[in-house]
Amino acid sequence: MSVHISATKGEIAKVVLLPGDPLRAQFIAENYLENPKLVSKTRNVLYYTGTYKGKEITIGASGMGCPSIGIYSYELYTEYGVETIIRIGTCGGYSKDLKIFDIINVDNAASESTYAQYAWEIPGDLMKHQGNAYDIINETAKELGIVVKNHNVHTSDIFYRKSEDVPAVATKYGCTAVEMEAFALFANAQHLGKKAATILTVSDIIPTGEFISAEEREKALHRMMELALDAAIKL
Repeated sequence: MSVHISATKGEIAKVVLLPGDPLRAQFIAENYLENPKLVSKTRNVLYYTGTYKGKEITIGASGMGCPSIGIYSYELYTEYGVETIIRIGTCGGYSKDLKIFDIINVDNAASESTYAQYAWEIPGDLMKHQGNAYDIINETAKELGIVVKNHNVHTSDIFYRKSEDVPAVATKYGCTAVEMEAFALFANAQHLGKKAATILTVSDIIPTGEFISAEEREKALHRMMELALDAAIKL
């Protein structure tokens, strides 16, 4: 048991898939895992452990933003011996070249966030995926016939902003989309010597106003879920 996760030692697998939404974690666990067991529900942030194609996997929620995923991923890595975390989430496209439901395997996360600097004294505004999970996701996508785009993304500390311009840090690193968690996850993994990757489905295109509904965000992201699960069994 950690401060924010009530699972006992041994109830969390070495590989964890981490969507932001607790209901998405529940949906994936109940529809894809064999014999899923609810191992934590502190603050209604749900964690399930079960098996997928014979591999023990935990699926839980990270909440929204760097502070939240920073807490959950740190406790998973340090209190439960987790070796790999794959964040699975949605993102908003900055570019019209992206389409709704495109899948991005994140190369680097650029951010204005001070998380890495103040938590671990890691300088700079760009964090890279950690370990071999990124490559395994690419390999698995090819095997499954899923088209994956390898892009830099912007991890934003804010959801609503006055200016509609693409933020400078996103332009600096050629970020095609924006989300809110990858930067902190990668920073924790780098500091702790763990593995981390992020797979995102494009849920809206900012320049055009296209978007998918909240219900679709929960249930219609099957390709990303299956890609993450099939990659996870190789880790």
